[in-house]
Amino acid sequence: MEAFLIFLFFLLGLEIGSFLNVCIDRLPREESIVKPPSHCEACGHRLAAKDLIPLFSYLWLRGKCRFCGNSIPRKLFFVELASGVIYAFLYWRYGLTPELGAMIFYAALFTIIFMVDLEKWVILNKVVYPAMAIAFVLSALQIQPELPQWPVAGIANVAMGGGVGFLFFFVVFVVAPPGEMGWGDVGLAGLIGLATGFPMVLVAIVLGAVLGAIPGVVLIAARKKGRKSPIPFGPFLSVATMVTLIWGGDMLNWYAGLIWHFGLF
Repeated sequence: MEAFLIFLFFLLGLEIGSFLNVCIDRLPREESIVKPPSHCEACGHRLAAKDLIPLFSYLWLRGKCRFCGNSIPRKLFFVELASGVIYAFLYWRYGLTPELGAMIFYAALFTIIFMVDLEKWVILNKVVYPAMAIAFVLSALQIQPELPQWPVAGIANVAMGGGVGFLFFFVVFVVAPPGEMGWGDVGLAGLIGLATGFPMVLVAIVLGAVLGAIPGVVLIAARKKGRKSPIPFGPFLSVATMVTLIWGGDMLNWYAGLIWHFGLF
């Protein structure tokens, strides 16, 4: 039964991933995610149900539109596959609990932010601001994985996390040279704080910075980018936030134990 439910959530993830692809493509273009129906971006032909089966349609069509023969973007396949794997994992970890519902929301949210910023170098306010309200409610009602909360708990901690994340990035936005950080990053940091609370917002931000530094160093070493070349920060913050929501408590306990073991505190 457990294996069946894991597979069921994998299929659910595929379907959600298919919808997320629509959001990723249309939201930056200010288009409706409902109308018009799904169609080929190259020839405009409306797609039939057999063209829209997650994963399998892409494989069956060998990555090409059956009407015009143009290539179907590979990202559609990989977003669906990643969503299926992620939701199967989330069910395995949380079971049929309220926390699972919150994590399904966050996984969908940060998938959109990840992909849009990676492709368009923009973090959409129309995604971030409504998500802030939802994250505040979920955190205030504790309908999400339990994370350490200092020095206060509940709604006060949620507000503190959002404020710290927002103010930290706002200061960077003000003092950094023009173009190095966008306002969308500031709003995203506030959203992350509302989702994780304090001090976990700091864990997410630091982890995001570390993750972002790795490809930056690699690209500089390969002479693909210079030291001052910008890279989108949203994808790394998105991954870091999901990692923090899932394993943040364990990470913080490990770090505290390490400090205690070496007598640094």
